[in-house]
Amino acid sequence: MSAIVTRFAPSPTGYLHLGHAYSGLFAYEAARKVGGRFILRIEDIDPIRCKPEFTEAILNDLCWLGLDWQEPVRKQSEHLADYAIALIKLRELGVLYPCFCTRSEIAEEAARAGHAPHGLEGTIYPGTCRALSHEQQKENLEQDKAANWRLDIAKSLRITGPLHWHDRAQGEVIARPEDFGDVVLARKDVPTSYHLSVTVDDHLQGVTLVTRGEDLSRATDIHRLLQSLLGYETPDYHHHPLMLDGTGRRFAKRDHSLTLRHLRESGETPEKMRLRLTI
Repeated sequence: MSAIVTRFAPSPTGYLHLGHAYSGLFAYEAARKVGGRFILRIEDIDPIRCKPEFTEAILNDLCWLGLDWQEPVRKQSEHLADYAIALIKLRELGVLYPCFCTRSEIAEEAARAGHAPHGLEGTIYPGTCRALSHEQQKENLEQDKAANWRLDIAKSLRITGPLHWHDRAQGEVIARPEDFGDVVLARKDVPTSYHLSVTVDDHLQGVTLVTRGEDLSRATDIHRLLQSLLGYETPDYHHHPLMLDGTGRRFAKRDHSLTLRHLRESGETPEKMRLRLTI
Protein backbone atom coordinates (compact mmCIF):
# COMPACT_ATOMS: atom_id res chain seq x y z
CA MET A 1 0.00 0.00 0.00
CA SER A 2 1.52 3.33 -1.06
CA ALA A 3 2.04 6.13 1.46
CA ILE A 4 -0.69 8.72 1.76
CA VAL A 5 -0.06 12.09 0.08
CA THR A 6 -2.08 15.14 1.08
CA ARG A 7 -1.86 18.75 -0.06
CA PHE A 8 -2.75 22.28 0.94
CA ALA A 9 -3.42 24.52 -2.05
CA PRO A 10 -4.19 28.16 -1.19
CA SER A 11 -4.56 30.99 -3.69
CA PRO A 12 -2.33 34.03 -3.03
CA THR A 13 -5.12 36.59 -3.28
CA GLY A 14 -4.82 37.78 0.31
CA TYR A 15 -3.46 36.82 3.72
CA LEU A 16 -4.32 33.46 5.27
CA HIS A 17 -7.09 33.49 7.88
CA LEU A 18 -8.17 31.04 10.57
CA GLY A 19 -10.13 28.95 8.08
CA HIS A 20 -7.02 28.49 5.95
CA ALA A 21 -4.99 27.54 9.02
CA TYR A 22 -7.55 24.89 9.94
CA SER A 23 -7.57 23.45 6.41
CA GLY A 24 -3.77 23.45 6.18
CA LEU A 25 -3.37 21.74 9.54
CA PHE A 26 -6.10 19.24 8.67
CA ALA A 27 -4.20 18.11 5.56
CA TYR A 28 -0.86 18.17 7.37
CA GLU A 29 -2.08 16.05 10.28
CA ALA A 30 -3.88 13.60 7.98
CA ALA A 31 -0.51 12.79 6.40
CA ARG A 32 1.65 13.03 9.52
CA LYS A 33 -0.46 10.62 11.59
CA VAL A 34 0.14 7.78 9.11
CA GLY A 35 3.70 8.62 8.09
CA GLY A 36 2.60 10.09 4.77
CA ARG A 37 3.70 13.11 2.78
CA PHE A 38 2.28 16.63 2.85
CA ILE A 39 2.84 18.95 -0.10
CA LEU A 40 2.11 22.62 -0.65
CA ARG A 41 0.75 24.06 -3.88
CA ILE A 42 0.15 27.69 -4.76
CA GLU A 43 -2.91 28.11 -7.01
CA ASP A 44 -1.99 31.37 -8.71
CA ILE A 45 -3.60 31.17 -12.14
CA ASP A 46 -5.48 34.46 -11.65
CA PRO A 47 -2.98 37.10 -12.89
CA ILE A 48 -5.04 40.00 -11.55
CA ARG A 49 -5.78 38.96 -7.97
CA CYS A 50 -2.74 36.79 -7.19
CA LYS A 51 0.26 38.68 -5.81
CA PRO A 52 3.85 37.51 -5.04
CA GLU A 53 3.72 39.20 -1.64
CA PHE A 54 0.77 37.03 -0.66
CA THR A 55 2.67 33.90 -1.73
CA GLU A 56 5.56 34.92 0.51
CA ALA A 57 3.16 35.61 3.36
CA ILE A 58 1.58 32.15 2.95
CA LEU A 59 4.96 30.46 3.26
CA ASN A 60 5.85 32.54 6.32
CA ASP A 61 2.52 31.87 8.03
CA LEU A 62 2.70 28.11 7.47
CA CYS A 63 6.29 27.94 8.72
CA TRP A 64 5.26 29.89 11.83
CA LEU A 65 2.40 27.45 12.36
CA GLY A 66 4.91 24.58 12.34
CA LEU A 67 4.07 23.00 9.01
CA ASP A 68 6.76 21.59 6.75
CA TRP A 69 6.22 20.17 3.31
CA GLN A 70 7.88 18.23 0.55
CA GLU A 71 9.72 20.55 -1.80
CA PRO A 72 9.43 22.03 -4.32
CA VAL A 73 6.29 24.10 -3.94
CA ARG A 74 4.29 23.84 -7.15
CA LYS A 75 3.05 27.17 -8.51
CA GLN A 76 0.32 26.70 -11.08
CA SER A 77 1.36 29.75 -13.13
CA GLU A 78 4.63 27.95 -13.94
CA HIS A 79 2.91 24.84 -15.32
CA LEU A 80 0.46 26.07 -17.94
CA ALA A 81 1.94 23.59 -20.42
CA ASP A 82 0.64 20.70 -18.29
CA TYR A 83 -2.90 22.03 -18.53
CA ALA A 84 -2.52 22.57 -22.27
CA ILE A 85 -1.68 18.88 -22.70
CA ALA A 86 -4.85 17.91 -20.84
CA LEU A 87 -6.91 20.27 -23.00
CA ILE A 88 -5.50 18.68 -26.15
CA LYS A 89 -6.62 15.25 -24.96
CA LEU A 90 -10.11 16.54 -24.17
CA ARG A 91 -10.34 18.14 -27.63
CA GLU A 92 -9.33 14.85 -29.19
CA LEU A 93 -12.18 13.19 -27.29
CA GLY A 94 -14.53 15.77 -28.79
CA VAL A 95 -15.83 17.03 -25.44
CA LEU A 96 -14.57 20.62 -25.67
CA TYR A 97 -16.13 23.44 -27.64
CA PRO A 98 -15.38 27.16 -27.92
CA CYS A 99 -17.88 29.57 -26.38
CA PHE A 100 -18.02 33.12 -27.70
CA CYS A 101 -20.83 34.35 -25.42
CA THR A 102 -20.45 37.19 -22.97
CA ARG A 103 -21.88 36.93 -19.46
CA SER A 104 -24.69 39.30 -20.37
CA GLU A 105 -25.57 37.21 -23.43
CA ILE A 106 -25.74 34.07 -21.31
CA ALA A 107 -28.06 35.76 -18.81
CA GLU A 108 -30.26 37.17 -21.58
CA GLU A 109 -30.72 33.79 -23.26
CA ALA A 110 -31.56 32.13 -19.96
CA ALA A 111 -34.15 34.85 -19.33
CA ARG A 112 -35.68 34.38 -22.79
CA ALA A 113 -36.18 30.71 -21.93
CA GLY A 114 -38.59 31.87 -19.23
CA HIS A 115 -36.34 31.54 -16.21
CA ALA A 116 -32.78 32.05 -15.05
CA PRO A 117 -31.69 28.73 -13.53
CA HIS A 118 -28.86 29.14 -11.08
CA GLY A 119 -26.42 26.29 -10.81
CA LEU A 120 -23.65 25.70 -8.33
CA GLU A 121 -21.47 28.34 -9.99
CA GLY A 122 -24.11 30.93 -10.89
CA THR A 123 -26.33 30.97 -13.95
CA ILE A 124 -26.21 27.65 -15.78
CA TYR A 125 -24.85 28.12 -19.29
CA PRO A 126 -27.73 27.51 -21.74
CA GLY A 127 -25.54 25.82 -24.35
CA THR A 128 -25.74 28.51 -27.04
CA CYS A 129 -22.36 27.85 -28.63
CA ARG A 130 -22.62 24.09 -28.22
CA ALA A 131 -25.01 24.19 -31.19
CA LEU A 132 -22.54 25.97 -33.49
CA SER A 133 -21.33 23.95 -36.46
CA HIS A 134 -17.63 23.24 -36.91
CA GLU A 135 -17.65 25.75 -39.76
CA GLN A 136 -19.11 28.46 -37.52
CA GLN A 137 -16.63 27.67 -34.76
CA LYS A 138 -13.74 27.82 -37.22
CA GLU A 139 -14.94 31.10 -38.70
CA ASN A 140 -15.22 32.74 -35.28
CA LEU A 141 -11.79 31.49 -34.22
CA GLU A 142 -10.21 32.67 -37.48
CA GLN A 143 -11.68 36.11 -36.80
CA ASP A 144 -9.81 36.07 -33.47
CA LYS A 145 -13.01 36.21 -31.48
CA ALA A 146 -12.22 35.61 -27.81
CA ALA A 147 -13.37 32.18 -26.70
CA ASN A 148 -13.80 30.27 -23.48
CA TRP A 149 -13.45 26.51 -23.88
CA ARG A 150 -16.34 24.63 -22.29
CA LEU A 151 -16.74 20.98 -21.35
CA ASP A 152 -19.73 19.31 -22.99
CA ILE A 153 -21.08 17.56 -19.90
CA ALA A 154 -23.71 15.44 -21.63
CA LYS A 155 -21.27 14.17 -24.24
CA SER A 156 -18.65 13.51 -21.56
CA LEU A 157 -21.07 11.42 -19.50
CA ARG A 158 -21.97 9.37 -22.55
CA ILE A 159 -18.28 8.45 -22.71
CA THR A 160 -17.71 7.78 -19.01
CA GLY A 161 -21.07 6.47 -17.85
CA PRO A 162 -22.22 6.96 -14.22
CA LEU A 163 -19.51 8.06 -11.79
CA HIS A 164 -19.00 8.13 -8.04
CA TRP A 165 -16.29 9.03 -5.56
CA HIS A 166 -15.54 8.31 -1.90
CA ASP A 167 -15.52 10.82 0.91
CA ARG A 168 -14.26 9.83 4.35
CA ALA A 169 -17.01 11.93 5.94
CA GLN A 170 -19.89 11.21 3.55
CA GLY A 171 -19.13 7.72 2.24
CA GLU A 172 -19.85 6.89 -1.41
CA VAL A 173 -21.07 9.91 -3.36
CA ILE A 174 -22.85 9.74 -6.72
CA ALA A 175 -21.33 12.34 -9.04
CA ARG A 176 -23.76 14.74 -10.71
CA PRO A 177 -21.59 17.02 -12.87
CA GLU A 178 -24.63 17.82 -15.01
CA ASP A 179 -25.83 20.07 -12.18
CA PHE A 180 -23.06 22.52 -13.11
CA GLY A 181 -23.85 22.84 -16.81
CA ASP A 182 -21.03 23.07 -19.36
CA VAL A 183 -18.25 24.51 -17.18
CA VAL A 184 -15.37 26.58 -18.55
CA LEU A 185 -12.04 24.72 -18.57
CA ALA A 186 -9.92 27.38 -20.29
CA ARG A 187 -10.68 31.06 -20.08
CA LYS A 188 -10.23 33.93 -22.49
CA ASP A 189 -7.55 35.50 -20.32
CA VAL A 190 -5.99 32.37 -18.75
CA PRO A 191 -5.54 29.06 -20.63
CA THR A 192 -6.86 26.95 -17.74
CA SER A 193 -9.37 27.03 -14.90
CA TYR A 194 -9.72 25.94 -11.29
CA HIS A 195 -11.40 22.65 -12.21
CA LEU A 196 -8.82 21.68 -14.82
CA SER A 197 -5.66 22.78 -13.01
CA VAL A 198 -6.67 21.18 -9.69
CA THR A 199 -7.46 17.87 -11.37
CA VAL A 200 -4.22 17.82 -13.36
CA ASP A 201 -2.09 18.91 -10.40
CA ASP A 202 -3.47 16.31 -8.01
CA HIS A 203 -2.71 13.65 -10.61
CA LEU A 204 0.81 14.84 -11.43
CA GLN A 205 1.70 15.32 -7.77
CA GLY A 206 0.46 11.88 -6.78
CA VAL A 207 -2.10 13.15 -4.26
CA THR A 208 -3.94 10.18 -2.74
CA LEU A 209 -6.13 12.05 -0.23
CA VAL A 210 -7.69 15.42 -1.06
CA THR A 211 -8.72 17.28 2.08
CA ARG A 212 -10.57 20.59 1.79
CA GLY A 213 -13.61 22.47 3.08
CA GLU A 214 -17.06 21.00 2.64
CA ASP A 215 -18.01 24.03 0.50
CA LEU A 216 -15.94 22.44 -2.29
CA SER A 217 -17.54 19.01 -1.98
CA ARG A 218 -19.82 19.32 -5.00
CA ALA A 219 -16.98 20.58 -7.21
CA THR A 220 -15.55 17.08 -6.86
CA ASP A 221 -18.26 15.90 -9.26
CA ILE A 222 -16.59 17.87 -12.06
CA HIS A 223 -13.13 16.69 -11.01
CA ARG A 224 -14.30 13.08 -11.00
CA LEU A 225 -15.58 13.49 -14.56
CA LEU A 226 -12.28 15.00 -15.72
CA GLN A 227 -10.33 12.20 -14.02
CA SER A 228 -12.32 9.61 -15.94
CA LEU A 229 -11.94 11.41 -19.28
CA LEU A 230 -8.19 11.92 -18.80
CA GLY A 231 -7.50 8.41 -17.51
CA TYR A 232 -6.43 9.52 -14.03
CA GLU A 233 -6.80 7.51 -10.83
CA THR A 234 -9.31 8.91 -8.37
CA PRO A 235 -7.95 9.89 -4.96
CA ASP A 236 -9.83 9.54 -1.70
CA TYR A 237 -11.50 12.68 -0.34
CA HIS A 238 -12.26 14.19 3.03
CA HIS A 239 -14.30 17.40 3.00
CA HIS A 240 -14.14 18.86 6.49
CA PRO A 241 -16.53 21.32 8.16
CA LEU A 242 -15.77 25.01 7.75
CA MET A 243 -14.60 27.15 10.62
CA LEU A 244 -17.17 29.84 11.39
CA ASP A 245 -16.95 33.09 13.31
CA GLY A 246 -19.10 34.03 16.29
CA THR A 247 -21.98 35.04 14.04
CA GLY A 248 -21.96 31.76 12.10
CA ARG A 249 -20.30 33.21 9.01
CA ARG A 250 -17.40 31.50 7.28
CA PHE A 251 -14.06 33.26 7.56
CA ALA A 252 -13.01 35.42 4.60
CA LYS A 253 -9.79 37.17 3.56
CA ARG A 254 -11.49 40.54 4.05
CA ASP A 255 -11.64 39.85 7.81
CA HIS A 256 -8.29 41.46 8.58
CA SER A 257 -8.51 40.89 12.33
CA LEU A 258 -8.65 37.14 11.78
CA THR A 259 -5.66 36.78 9.45
CA LEU A 260 -2.69 34.81 10.73
CA ARG A 261 -0.51 37.82 9.96
CA HIS A 262 -2.54 40.04 12.29
CA LEU A 263 -2.80 37.41 15.02
CA ARG A 264 0.95 36.82 14.93
CA GLU A 265 1.61 40.54 15.25
CA SER A 266 -0.84 40.63 18.17
CA GLY A 267 1.21 38.09 20.11
CA GLU A 268 -0.51 34.83 19.17
CA THR A 269 1.78 31.80 19.50
CA PRO A 270 1.75 28.71 17.26
CA GLU A 271 0.86 26.58 20.28
CA LYS A 272 -2.13 28.77 21.14
CA MET A 273 -3.18 28.78 17.50
CA ARG A 274 -3.17 24.98 17.34
CA LEU A 275 -5.30 24.82 20.48
CA ARG A 276 -7.68 27.36 18.96
CA LEU A 277 -8.05 25.19 15.85
CA THR A 278 -8.28 21.92 17.85
CA ILE A 279 -6.79 19.76 15.08
